[in-house]
Amino acid sequence: MLYRLHMLYKILLPVLAILGLAFITCACSSSKPDSLGVTDGKLSPCPESPNCVLSQASDKEHAIAPLSATGSTGEVMKQLKGCLEKIDGLKNITIEGPYLHAEFSSKVFRFVDDLECFYNAGKGQIEIRSAARLGYTDFSVNRKRVEILRRLFEAQKR
Repeated sequence: MLYRLHMLYKILLPVLAILGLAFITCACSSSKPDSLGVTDGKLSPCPESPNCVLSQASDKEHAIAPLSATGSTGEVMKQLKGCLEKIDGLKNITIEGPYLHAEFSSKVFRFVDDLECFYNAGKGQIEIRSAARLGYTDFSVNRKRVEILRRLFEAQKR
């Protein structure tokens, strides 16, 4: 009996290690979705999975409040960038006019999340979307990240 357990362990351990490496490799190499960006003042809708939040969503599971902002596009983008640089896991930020895209990766498995902001100066708000690239659930990581950004951004106004 002990011999069989030992043999099973010798077989399963390498298989699990290979699967784990494949899983991590897929997570790290996920490419930027084509659906990112702004179309007619709207960010892409969230998928049905609960791994996304969007200030323009109408359903409770995905909805999150936009950020309030005033000032020029350049000033607001600079403030947003400064706040995002204080959040763990930031990999990259790009800014194009009133649009900001940031990539975050998780500590352990290096899953990549995309955070987008669109500053609508006329409304005095920043529309925001944060979503995982892979998987079904994110254990509210994207919602928490947006709320951290909100606290940091609002603290700058004081």
